[in-house]
Amino acid sequence: MVAWADYKAEAKTRGALAFELYVAHSTPAKAPEDVKASLPDHLAYQAKLEREGKLAFAGPMSDETGEHMQGMGLIIYRADSLEAARALAEADPMHGSGARTYILRRWMINEGSVSVSANLSTGGATLS
Repeated sequence: MVAWADYKAEAKTRGALAFELYVAHSTPAKAPEDVKASLPDHLAYQAKLEREGKLAFAGPMSDETGEHMQGMGLIIYRADSLEAARALAEADPMHGSGARTYILRRWMINEGSVSVSANLSTGGATLS
């Protein structure tokens, strides 16, 4: 197994972006009504993190068929360390209430693309 810091340094030397984010895979731990009860506070917390620049992306995931909602989600944090990201995840009302549990991992972004279109007159934006 390769040490994370060593792999990151190697990725940078070969020209990869090596941009580090933190991914929380959030899974229901209680009944759907408990998850739903925590949802307003969870969404308010996510909006706060977004305003602070600490939330990169977040949203629900389907089941393996792609046809059903199971209450699982991914939350991608911007943080200075795994410990700082863990503090963000722990402070999420969904996790704090026990409605969901999470697994947190580092994520190194090396390749890919993102396009943003800003509509100046309407203030809208499109991400693709």
